[in-house]
Amino acid sequence: MTNTQDKNTWSGRFNEPVAELVKRYTASVGFDHKLALFDIQGSLAHAQMLSQCGIIAAQDLADIQRGLAQIQTEITQDKFDWQLDLEDVHLNIEKRLTTLVGDAGKRLHTGRSRNDQVATDVRLYLRHAIDELLQLIAALQTSILNLAEQHTTTIMPGFTHLQVAQPISFAHHLMAYFEMLKRDAARLHDVRGRVNRLPLGAAALAGTSYPIKREMVAELLGFDGVCENSLDAVSDRDFAIEFTAAAALIMTHLSRFSEELILWMSPMVGFIDIADRFCTGSSIMPQKKNPDVPELVRGKTGRVNGHLIALLTLMKGQPLAYNKDNQEDKEPLFDTVDTLTQTLRIYADMITGIKVKPAKMRAAALQGYATATDLADYLVKKGLPFRDAHEAVALAVRFAEQQGCDLSDIRLAELQKFSALIDDDVYQVLSLEGSLASRNHIGGTAPNQVQAAITRGREYLAQR
Repeated sequence: MTNTQDKNTWSGRFNEPVAELVKRYTASVGFDHKLALFDIQGSLAHAQMLSQCGIIAAQDLADIQRGLAQIQTEITQDKFDWQLDLEDVHLNIEKRLTTLVGDAGKRLHTGRSRNDQVATDVRLYLRHAIDELLQLIAALQTSILNLAEQHTTTIMPGFTHLQVAQPISFAHHLMAYFEMLKRDAARLHDVRGRVNRLPLGAAALAGTSYPIKREMVAELLGFDGVCENSLDAVSDRDFAIEFTAAAALIMTHLSRFSEELILWMSPMVGFIDIADRFCTGSSIMPQKKNPDVPELVRGKTGRVNGHLIALLTLMKGQPLAYNKDNQEDKEPLFDTVDTLTQTLRIYADMITGIKVKPAKMRAAALQGYATATDLADYLVKKGLPFRDAHEAVALAVRFAEQQGCDLSDIRLAELQKFSALIDDDVYQVLSLEGSLASRNHIGGTAPNQVQAAITRGREYLAQR
C-alpha cells in the first residue's frame, strides 16, 4: 500500500491502479509543464504565507524554498524528469520537492487544492503573456507609424466594395490599422485586470479551515485582489475566454491587413512588394513569389477563432465547481498565446520590409472616377442641393466613361452642360492632391491631418 500511495496522492481510496490507457488519456503533463515556473512562483508565495501564519515551521519554509530553487534550475536547464505517472505539472513538482527536502515538501500543499493551484498558475501565466503581447502590439504599431510617416502624400485609391471610391494617402490607410491595434491593446489591458485576481485559498471549492491570509499571497504575487467566492474562484475560466476573444479580434485585424497586402502584392495590382525573407517560391513555377506570411496569418486566424469556440463550448455545460473538463482549457489557451505572439512578432518585422510603389498607386487612383464625390461637394458648396449634385455628377461620369477619359480630362464647356455652376476652378477639385487636401479635419486624409495622427500615435506609445 505504501508503494502505491507514493505513486498517487489519492490511491488509498482505490482497490486497483489506474489503467495505463486512462493514465495517458487523463494526463496533462505533456502540455501543462508550460506552467511550471508559475507553479513554483505560486508555491513560494503560498509557503511564505503558511509560515507567517504559523501553519508550517520556519525550517519547513527554508527547505521548501531551497528545494523549489533547485527544481526551477532543473526546469530552466531542461534537466527535469517529467513523469506521466504523476499526471500533471503540480504533482511532478511536488514529488520532486518531497524527494529533495522530505516532509517539508509534503507540507507545502497544506491549505490548498490542485483546483485553486492550477487556476492561480494559469492566471500568472496569462498575466505574463498579456504583458509581453502588449509590448509586441506596440512594436507593430511603431513599424506602422514609421512606414506611414514616409507616405503621407503617397496617393492611392480608397475602396468600398473593392471598387475605387475616393483618393486617400497610403499613410491614412496604414493608420486605420494603428487604430485597430489601439483598441486591441485597450482590450488586452482591460482583460488583464480581470485576470489579475487570486484564486489561491479557495482550496477545492469551499475554502480552507486553516487560518490563511489570502491577501498576503495576492500581494506577494502582484495580484490586484482575491477572487471573493471560492466556488467561482476554482471554476471560473471567463478570463481565458475573454482573452481568447480579444486575441481572435487581433488576429482578425491582422487577417484583414494580410488580405490587403496579398492583393497589393499581386502583379495585377502592384502597389507594394514584400521582402523576400517573408515569401517563398513555387516548386514548379520559377517566376513565382508567394506572400506566405500574410497568407498564413489569414489561415491562423481561423485557428484562434476555433480556440475561442472550443473554450466557450468547454464551459457551457459545467456545473459548479471544478470539473475535469477544465483540463481542456490549457491547450487552446496556450496555442492562442503562442500563435498571437509569433504573428505579432513577425508582422512588425514584415512591415519594415514593405517596398511601396507610389506610381502604381497613383495610376490606380486615377481610375474609377475617384474624385466624383469631390465634384458633387463642389456643386453643393456652390448652392446646389446634394441630391441634384449627385445626379449631375453621375451624368458626368457616364459621359466620361463613353469618352474613355477621366473627369479631369473633360473640357470646361462640356462639364458646364451638367451644371452651369461649374467654373474653371473645378480642376483644382478634380485633382488627386486637391481631393486629399480638402479632407482637412481630424480623422481625414489630408496630409497634415495624417501627420498629426502619426504624431498623436507616437505620443500614445510613449505614454504606455
